[in-house]
Amino acid sequence: MNRYHFPVVVVLYLSLVGVALAGNDEQRKTVIVTATRTAQTADEVLSSVTVISREDIERRQARSVEDLLRGTQGISITNNGGPGKNTSVFMRGTESDHILVLIDGVRAGSATSGGAAYGNIPIEQIERIEIVRGPRSSLYGSEAIGGVIQIFTRKGGKEGFTPSFSIGGGSYGTFKGSAGLSGRSKRGWFNMNISGKNTNGFNSCSGKPYPNGAGCFTNEPDRDGYQNVAGSFRAGYLFKNGLDIETNFMRSSGKVNYDGKYSNKSELVQQVFGGKARYSPFEFWKVTLAGGRSRENSRDFLGQGKNFKSRFDSRRDTITLQNDFTLNKSHLLTVGADYKNDTVSSSEDFEVTSRNNLGAFAQHQATVFKQDLELSIRYDENEQFGGNVTGGAGWGYTVTEWLRFTANVGTAFKAPTFNELYYPGGYSNANLRPEESVSYEFGTSGKIKQTNWAFNIYETQIHDLIANDASWVPQNINKVRIRGFEGMISTRIKKWQINTNLTLLDAQNKSSGINRGNILPRRAKESFRFDVNRKFDKFKLFGLSFNKYTIGTQLLVVGQRYDDLANTRKLDSYVKLDIRGEYTLNQNWRLQGRIENISNERYETASFYNQPGRNFFITLRYQPS
Repeated sequence: MNRYHFPVVVVLYLSLVGVALAGNDEQRKTVIVTATRTAQTADEVLSSVTVISREDIERRQARSVEDLLRGTQGISITNNGGPGKNTSVFMRGTESDHILVLIDGVRAGSATSGGAAYGNIPIEQIERIEIVRGPRSSLYGSEAIGGVIQIFTRKGGKEGFTPSFSIGGGSYGTFKGSAGLSGRSKRGWFNMNISGKNTNGFNSCSGKPYPNGAGCFTNEPDRDGYQNVAGSFRAGYLFKNGLDIETNFMRSSGKVNYDGKYSNKSELVQQVFGGKARYSPFEFWKVTLAGGRSRENSRDFLGQGKNFKSRFDSRRDTITLQNDFTLNKSHLLTVGADYKNDTVSSSEDFEVTSRNNLGAFAQHQATVFKQDLELSIRYDENEQFGGNVTGGAGWGYTVTEWLRFTANVGTAFKAPTFNELYYPGGYSNANLRPEESVSYEFGTSGKIKQTNWAFNIYETQIHDLIANDASWVPQNINKVRIRGFEGMISTRIKKWQINTNLTLLDAQNKSSGINRGNILPRRAKESFRFDVNRKFDKFKLFGLSFNKYTIGTQLLVVGQRYDDLANTRKLDSYVKLDIRGEYTLNQNWRLQGRIENISNERYETASFYNQPGRNFFITLRYQPS
């Protein structure tokens, strides 16, 4: 990409503020619970947040979680060759395992790798996603250096029973389907859903074999497919005495083919089970008791005969007790404690296979003289690494409805993963220290008529960042400094809905040595997403009349990156354009179609790993209105 393109993009982006001043004042009060572990509306939250609703998922016709997150401000994504392959998500320039991933409140992700299997999370079973940018260790403990992503599965809707159904197919021999049933009564609700997906895929990697290996260290020019079957169940009941209980279960089973020297087939099972009970013994006091277990089991094979190579099973158990005290309408005090146990079972010989963590946290939210304040502190006692104290402070001031200022400061930490500490074969380092960070952020946001906007600048300093050296051995980097800008503008101009995101990032290695001043791997300095949607009531073609259809497009621009700490392997910038359309057959049936990467852009998010070319997908949906 020409280096003059992004200044032009920035100017056009900021000019939307002046263009988008049409329409009536209309604001949805989206409720967010992840930022403070308590319910807040979007205009009350002091953190930088994004909420992706079920309506957004279906409007954008996203086919995977990574597809949905791609281009969101502050987020970079790498994928190793298509659906089901290893996917890493970077938030605000931090590492991919610096994001805490929750599914219905249960801590998910692998205890061995530290990351979440985003590609194996079934998108048809997602109700909404809450993304909180910035450190949250003072509430959640380890891992939340870059932020938190919480995924909520689908919930019971309107009263009575409501079925749903979808089926679709498209390029690369891809087919998918889902079916669900939800119900709601005066006090209870439930939702159950099943889904399946199969794709033949494409050649995932154009690697170089040993001895001059690169990428996947082999050259296997074949199709690398993916299969997934998933199911979920979520239900709740409100008793007459005010006791509110909820349970959730999700299981996803995937089989993926890829290119690799040591293994080229994997079977992955991801499972989350949890429960929650809420009760108010007094009007000012609400008690929440929650617990859950997440599992990630993988089996790796090599060759057509599925020769067994390795097994990795991890389990995460969590229990949380939270007390919310409403001191008065301007003060909310939260005090809680949690317990976490990570356990590993593997065909490989790990020196340590289990560890516990006990944490206690407190948070005070207040409004004083029109100033919104948040103070939080947490103490963690880790079985391996001892005690750690983290804290956070937030401030907000609403000048008018169209202008609000916020500021945040927070510390965070992350304990090394089992893979980083103990993976056999010389690819681990038992002397690693926990990563620690401090972040500063200033933001401004507001709404003008039908336009919502938010701009944030921040700096994060990470000490003892863990990264692989040239021999793929994890090491503590002395210091990393990350600076960034994030912008969001969402507006409606007549019947056109326009959403834009802009991220500017400077993630530098500031430690001593030959890599000082280098950019951290796989972080783009610039990224921009432009999404527009338009609904039409009537349309005529060849004498035929069509009612209620929608068209949309999404433009994604990602800048240059590097694939290694030494900044010797460059990943070129790319531009990807998608178009989509939807036709309402009747009040219950919709037909959707999407053409992705319409210009057939060839690009990589990780060296030697291919990404989809031009492709299409058609979906038929049934959802009673």
